[in-house]
Amino acid sequence: MHERHLDIVVPDDLGAGLVAVKAGSTLSTELRLEAMHEGILVSIEVYARALGECGRCLKDIDLPVRVQFAELFGYPQEEAFEFEILDDHVDLESLIRDAVVLSLPFQPVCRRDCPGLDSETGQPLAELPELVSDDAPDPRWSALAGFTASTDKDMGADIHVSDREEK
Repeated sequence: MHERHLDIVVPDDLGAGLVAVKAGSTLSTELRLEAMHEGILVSIEVYARALGECGRCLKDIDLPVRVQFAELFGYPQEEAFEFEILDDHVDLESLIRDAVVLSLPFQPVCRRDCPGLDSETGQPLAELPELVSDDAPDPRWSALAGFTASTDKDMGADIHVSDREEK
């Protein structure tokens, strides 16, 4: 068994959309390589920082990324392995890239209860608490303004169900 620590400089952005591990940043990895009968078991732990913007209020955010996985690299033989050892080397680039990208949130937020932006002014609602309370109802609901709910607690009293058809 061999254990290694590697710091890898990211050549291209890992991720797309609102958040990504940017090119030039460092992936800190802890590797464990274990000899097995079928090949080499690689266990890896990756740490990084992802930069982007909140999906609700568009503030800049900095998210920690931590990914763990293990993969068996098989010796070349008739039986096909998804990942093989080639010239005594294992290629981890695609595995690391896929694991990091899949761990990134699709809609990142700066905090769980981020209220987003005001629909009229575009200002962040978290910074302008006076905009949070909206007393003006949406005009699309105006048709329901005159509707009053029933106060009768026994609404099903007049309903009778019968198995027989009436003729």
